[in-house]
Amino acid sequence: MIYAARIHTVSRMSILQQTPGAHHAEPTDPTPRATSSGLNRRPIKVISYGGGVQSTALLVLAARKEIDFSTFLFANVGDDSEHPATLAYVREIAIPYAAGAGLEIHELERRRRSGATETLMQRLNRPDTRSIPIPVRMANGAPGRRNCTADFKIKVVGRRLREHGATAEHPAAVGIGISLDEIHRANRRRSESHEVIEYPLLDLGLRRDDCERIIAEAGLPVPPKSSCFFCPFRTVDAWRHQRRHEPELFALSVRLEETINRRRAALGRDAVYLTRYGIPLTQAIPDASPSDGSVDEDEGVCDSGWCMT
Repeated sequence: MIYAARIHTVSRMSILQQTPGAHHAEPTDPTPRATSSGLNRRPIKVISYGGGVQSTALLVLAARKEIDFSTFLFANVGDDSEHPATLAYVREIAIPYAAGAGLEIHELERRRRSGATETLMQRLNRPDTRSIPIPVRMANGAPGRRNCTADFKIKVVGRRLREHGATAEHPAAVGIGISLDEIHRANRRRSESHEVIEYPLLDLGLRRDDCERIIAEAGLPVPPKSSCFFCPFRTVDAWRHQRRHEPELFALSVRLEETINRRRAALGRDAVYLTRYGIPLTQAIPDASPSDGSVDEDEGVCDSGWCMT
């Protein structure tokens, strides 16, 4: 696969006003590159930026010179897949803030061998796709295997790092936004040979509420939790919110679930779902279903360390 990066300049234009598929001009890339001799090699240090609370707190800490990172990599799984609120926050809030602080956010995209961009939604809707890259729920509610994070985030960032000199002998330092209250996610994070994972928030002993405070102190709005809008790890309350307040996204989620199951039925496979309830999304999340105030302990727990940060 070939991967491409877009380096965004400061822009407060709404994402709704941007032309689909348009690319921004790319200024000179300041990311350190390896020399053939290996001399004068500067270590590559990046933050895996997800557009959520924890990684935005890292952005503020970098702006305050409290952590030694100046490059942030945002692996966009697709404008048709990321939650629009996350894209809006990254492009209208985070990028201008970073530019004003002398930091850079690079938006990375997955591309196919033909050079065409491939999004996660496009992969899910390809007629020849036999496996499902997202962790859909089985009939018993258990999540299935997934490779969305690997294909659309880890490999995209990894290719970028290798292109700029990261090797097993000289790995890049990759900062991940996992806070103290989610330390179990750090224990599950697998490192690639060309990277050394760092957890700045854990080193500083910061929890999610600390991250929210840090963001607010910088005069920035606290971002929403970042994830694909159809992610099966969404909590039931998040699905309820989507049905009530984001009906267009909910309709797309329903259509995706139906498409996946239509394809599985043609292959003689059992149905899968986007929630743990083992029934179609429209039945699992009724139109007027109230929140019961309970905590969905087995949902919203993506363990990759790359999503929902």
